[in-house]
Amino acid sequence: MSVQRVSSKREGALEQELRSLPERITGGDRATWVDACVHLAVVDLGQTWELRTRDNTIHVRRGPSRETPHVVLAGDSAALTGLLRGEMAGIELIVDGRMTVRGSIDTAVTLEAMVRPDSGPLPTIDVQHVHVGKERVAVLSSGTGPDVVCIHGLGASRTSFLELGHRLAGSYRVHLVDLPGFGASSTPVRAAYDAPWFADHVLGVMDQLRIDRAHLVGNSMGGRVAIEAGLRAPERVTALGLLAPAVAFVRRGFHPLVRLARPELGVLPHGIRRGIVEKQLLSFFADPGAIDPALADAIVEEFRTRQRSPAARAALYSAARRIYLEAPFGRDGFYPRLAQLQVPAMFIWGSHDRLVPAAFARHVTEWMPAAQQIVLDGCGHVPQVEHPELTTELLDGFFAHADAARPMRRRRLRRVAAA
Repeated sequence: MSVQRVSSKREGALEQELRSLPERITGGDRATWVDACVHLAVVDLGQTWELRTRDNTIHVRRGPSRETPHVVLAGDSAALTGLLRGEMAGIELIVDGRMTVRGSIDTAVTLEAMVRPDSGPLPTIDVQHVHVGKERVAVLSSGTGPDVVCIHGLGASRTSFLELGHRLAGSYRVHLVDLPGFGASSTPVRAAYDAPWFADHVLGVMDQLRIDRAHLVGNSMGGRVAIEAGLRAPERVTALGLLAPAVAFVRRGFHPLVRLARPELGVLPHGIRRGIVEKQLLSFFADPGAIDPALADAIVEEFRTRQRSPAARAALYSAARRIYLEAPFGRDGFYPRLAQLQVPAMFIWGSHDRLVPAAFARHVTEWMPAAQQIVLDGCGHVPQVEHPELTTELLDGFFAHADAARPMRRRRLRRVAAA
């Protein structure tokens, strides 16, 4: 078969998938609609397409975008056709280097969820907003099986769990949550933004999704939130997977300065320079080269776009302040409370984590000796991004063991409650 005929065949297959998009829009409660302009660059065919979501449909047009796109997706025709058919997931293509994304990653994921796969085997992705009290919380769900809720870290969003969530979705029903104040969730100007407040919202999301109990996975601040949820509602948490969790700092040399740094200052007009955000992002990795430059660029731009909102800046500063100022000891200190945790927990630390060093494991061991502790060599602060395969393997085995032991734990909880 000639090169020209192969090219023509690929072009025809891609165009067929693109033209069918308006007929495959999911509606009702299955997706949260987003108005966006998406620029599609088909690198091997030299084509460009514009996808404009508006008025509960997708307008498909060949040619360059007429407006500034919210997201630019670039890949070869075979990869993009597989994505549209549901044969491949967007995060798979990004990780494999077959597709790049610039702009809003969340918009790209939401668009993927809005379109019903043509014939592919991938689990359907649901994007929705649930209301917990006065707040609107964005959730991305996929897969089938026991429920797993993933909670992101400070300044991040559910997109930091995309690859891990995709890997776990083969065995679990995975829910990626944007905490209030972050990502696509609402941002109250006046809120506690501490672990108990966030934990109540995570449990509230479970209520709204009718999840009786779940495994919780949390990274950094999300790990602290997961611990709090386990302390507040142990009967609803089967197991905790804690990835470099933000446990209480024992030595806090900047404590007086942080106490004086009021989160209300976030409402004052100012921006965070791109170089600072990029440097901070790369510092989370033992090997900065482990993250694709195009993906890093998209994460940096998404963060900067979000932080242009005064309310988002105030939420970031408030949450950071609460984490740093949490008392480690005393009657209501973090570590004495950690000793009361009844939920099985596995702590995964990074050997090269400069933000929450693996040395914190010794404090956890002192107060919670039954917890599993694992240090990943050559890993920084985000194990789910830097070592997704190994992290998935560890969590999968731990959760399977916890599921098998759940009846025994349920009887133990009843005895404790009776006492």
